[in-house]
Amino acid sequence: MDNIFKKNEQQKRKANLNESQLASDFSWQKESEILLAGNSGFVNIADLAVGAHSRQGNENKVALRFIGKSWPQDKNDFKEITYLELLRQVRRFAHSLKRIGHKKGDVLFSLGPRLPQTYITALGTMGAGLVFAPLFSVFGPEPILARMSKGNGKVLFTLASLYHKKIAPIRGQLISLESLIILDDDGSAKNIPNYYDFEKLLADSDEAVLLEKTHSEDLALLHFTSGTTGRPKGAMHVHGAVIYHKLSRKWAFDFKQDDVFWCTADPGWVTGTSYGIISPLCNGVTLLIDEADFNATRWYEILQTFKVSVWYTAPTGMRMLMKAGEDLPSKYDFSSVRYAASVGEALNPEVVLWAKKNLNIILHDNWWQTETGGIIISNYAGMDVKPGSMGKPIPGIEVALINVKQNKIEEVKDSEIAGEIAVKKGWPSMFRGYLGDDERYAKCFIDDWYLSGDLARKDKDGYYWFVGRNDDVIKSAGHLIGPVEIENALMEHAHVLESAVIGLPEPIIGEKVKAFVVLKKNIPATEELKLEIMAFARQRLGVAIAPREISFLDTLPKTKSGKIMRRLLKARELGLDEGDLSTMETT
Repeated sequence: MDNIFKKNEQQKRKANLNESQLASDFSWQKESEILLAGNSGFVNIADLAVGAHSRQGNENKVALRFIGKSWPQDKNDFKEITYLELLRQVRRFAHSLKRIGHKKGDVLFSLGPRLPQTYITALGTMGAGLVFAPLFSVFGPEPILARMSKGNGKVLFTLASLYHKKIAPIRGQLISLESLIILDDDGSAKNIPNYYDFEKLLADSDEAVLLEKTHSEDLALLHFTSGTTGRPKGAMHVHGAVIYHKLSRKWAFDFKQDDVFWCTADPGWVTGTSYGIISPLCNGVTLLIDEADFNATRWYEILQTFKVSVWYTAPTGMRMLMKAGEDLPSKYDFSSVRYAASVGEALNPEVVLWAKKNLNIILHDNWWQTETGGIIISNYAGMDVKPGSMGKPIPGIEVALINVKQNKIEEVKDSEIAGEIAVKKGWPSMFRGYLGDDERYAKCFIDDWYLSGDLARKDKDGYYWFVGRNDDVIKSAGHLIGPVEIENALMEHAHVLESAVIGLPEPIIGEKVKAFVVLKKNIPATEELKLEIMAFARQRLGVAIAPREISFLDTLPKTKSGKIMRRLLKARELGLDEGDLSTMETT
């Protein structure tokens, strides 16, 4: 994709970070000392997220703006919580955990949707020195049981309505569970045995009790992830990661003090925690929370009505907006959106071009993982954007594209050849291990380099381009084919909304390329269209790379965070075990 969205010089000067700053000397140690000055060696994520603003005189600023499900039909179904009130609630929850007998290092699992109480729970847990472990509220009983058992969960926060559906069937098997905290959302809590009422707990606790003085290497977060492959892993993150949460977001998304920030990610996903709770609050912006599920009209109304200035979403959400058509966005004003970004899956160039044409918004892609804890490569505000590119590493991050041969690293320097993304140790939010799996953790590193398992190439201008997962790459007739390249080409066809590509065994060439295509609204799936799309792909990519087979689907299987599950498509084609499906959004 040759199109480049050029930023003018005024835009670059106003950005918190521009390309010229990347060449300057940088030290995470120095940045940590500046941020933690006067903390006497202690660092607590919740304290920097909410407590620091009271010390800085910003306590009356709106921290959370919550939009209820019945908005906009009920224009009053939203509430605002200032930084001072949020601090009071966080302290009360932290105190309540200690009051009922929990101590630093205990693990609290949270099974809650996008409600203010879920966010208070997250911050109060870390504020008390406990470990916060988020769960998707769409999880069924078995995934919850597996994660809570492995994580030795001592506390569970959830809603009464969710308890009856998801916790009651497994409660007897939650051997480590000591305290159940219930938010009575539907009046059914009276039928739950042995629980603490969330609102009463807070009312009976002391908001003046200070937050725990945790150290940089004290465990703060436990994120279970299965991604697109394998069994769930518990990635462990520490309080010192907050340095990275604060600075990477300021740089990568150009936070200003008066910003209204909307992160559409669920708090059960690492993005919904690192950049949907911690980072925006550390930077003192107003965080917008929408309780409802996706609806194109609702999303457009939120952007316009609440004057969102920084927007963080996922390619899946953007493609759903595309599916709703081009007429709908023409009715709304998105001029308040100064910066928009996407994460979770490769951001196809066609999506970027559609957003610019129909929303007048430039989408900035970025790359990171649950394991990195924060954004590593980004199209930050002060740089030109190449649609389809992940951007460049942010300050303090050293990235290389490598091949591993006989446990030794060889750097890939040819811009036409893909290599595995490797990141040099030392950034503050790097995970500290997989819970109970030291061997698996050790395999992620060679010397000082973290091996991501993701493949990319770097062009002559230093921009990185995602190719695919190591285990997604297709080996066909001597070619190494990245699925994303083919998927992007397919999406250039006028009738294609989404696509996913896999390799299937073929005795002569090794693997043949098969594509799964979701068509745009009201486009009939015909054999003629299938042949047309295959011819289109051959023209764009050549016969050696283009799909040899295409199937039409109504939807692609994805994780709740929006990642296309190519390994699931492959397993279904080959009749193999589908593996862990706990993070599935659809099947």
